[in-house]
Amino acid sequence: MIEKRQFYINGEWVDPVTPNDHKVIDPSTEEPCAVISLGSSADVDKAVAAAKAAFPKWMKTDPAERIAVVEKFLEIYGTKQEEMGKAISMEMGAPIDMAKAQQWGAGFAHTKNFIRAAKNFQFVRPLGDHAPNDRIVYEGYGVCAMITPWNWPMNQVTLKVIAGLIAGCTMVLKPSEESPLNALLFAEMMDEAGVPAGVFNLVNGDGAGVGTALTGHPDVDMVSFTGSTRAGVAISQNAAATLKKVHLELGGKGANVIFADADDKAVKRGVMHMMNNSGQSCNAPSRMLVQRERYDAAVEQAAEAAGKVQVGSAHDEGRHIGPVVNETQFNKIQALIQKGIDEGARLVAGGTGRPDGVNRGYFVKPTIFADANNQMTIAREEIFGPVLTMIPFDTEEEAIEIANDTPYGLTNYVQTTDGERANRVALSLRSGMVEMNGQPRGAGAPFGGMKQSGNGREGGVWGLEDFMEVKAVSGWNAKTA
Repeated sequence: MIEKRQFYINGEWVDPVTPNDHKVIDPSTEEPCAVISLGSSADVDKAVAAAKAAFPKWMKTDPAERIAVVEKFLEIYGTKQEEMGKAISMEMGAPIDMAKAQQWGAGFAHTKNFIRAAKNFQFVRPLGDHAPNDRIVYEGYGVCAMITPWNWPMNQVTLKVIAGLIAGCTMVLKPSEESPLNALLFAEMMDEAGVPAGVFNLVNGDGAGVGTALTGHPDVDMVSFTGSTRAGVAISQNAAATLKKVHLELGGKGANVIFADADDKAVKRGVMHMMNNSGQSCNAPSRMLVQRERYDAAVEQAAEAAGKVQVGSAHDEGRHIGPVVNETQFNKIQALIQKGIDEGARLVAGGTGRPDGVNRGYFVKPTIFADANNQMTIAREEIFGPVLTMIPFDTEEEAIEIANDTPYGLTNYVQTTDGERANRVALSLRSGMVEMNGQPRGAGAPFGGMKQSGNGREGGVWGLEDFMEVKAVSGWNAKTA
């Protein structure tokens, strides 16, 4: 049993003010794999005070020095692939090969992209030729509360912490209590990289305790949260009393629009994308909209593809999907699969219960529903499991209407060989991101959504800017700077 009860505050590992043990469960076995302590408002006060004290000096540090610290961190992070992969695999159920490649790799890529963006970023820039003595200054927002989820832990931790560090912010990180081990390893790397005391702090805890204390804290200037829309609403309400900035990256119900002329691999590609990480991705293409002429064949292809997806322990090597994160998620997914059946969608793959021969672990069958409509629960709610809902459409206009008929607006997908139509549909979809024909977004592209998928953008230049205030200065002495 791993025991990691301490928090990282003001450059030191410290005991919680009041011990409050919490068992971390291995979702492949349903057995405890680690013990951490959940913090309290007293621990939050200590961490926020350290961040507040460190902010003035860190904000005034030359950006080149801040970037150098991050470069040192990246060097260290590059040596921790094995250790980080094992931690993530054990605590949240990502298969070990996937954890070492995608989960660890996401953190590496984001950090590298931030360094590149930062080296070309003008922290002090002219307003324009019409105002030669005016400057626009970008400076760190202040003390930031960073609350990250369990599903892509290093992806989200690096998108917030690395951007905040380069921007000149100080911070308190609260990782998910479901997957804290990777964040504790991350804190060790921050320390080894020489991040000054108080700039980066970590307090473990749950949303109701540490999360609430952080988001309502009068000395926290900004909250950056990734998680459910329900929690995002609660955080916004709690933060409103102090008028702090709130950045939210929330849920999604992405539409994957497959036109009749899409390439032959479009359906299988969409199924495999949906099943990745056991469906636990906010940007998953969970609604597959297929043009009528191709619909029947697509249903057969989707069912066949799902039937070939293997499910197994996160500790085993290989190309399979692992369990979902915990019993609560497992039960929620099972209830939604049953709801799909009850509401009349046609089950063509998977279904309720664990896969055959499995009686332990939070394993879910890769599931495909066909003949759904967009008003069914499985088409409205974010399931956050390996469950795909297929809906037919006739015209381009109908596809856009169905795709946009959702409270969410994170990522949509378009599959067509007609370039003009691809562009036209992309511009009509109400989402922060659109990916077409299997082409992933480029390095440093902004990540974020519209509507109830949140606000703000993470990654690259946009991710840096989200952690900065903009100051307008007139009468600048150009001779001295």
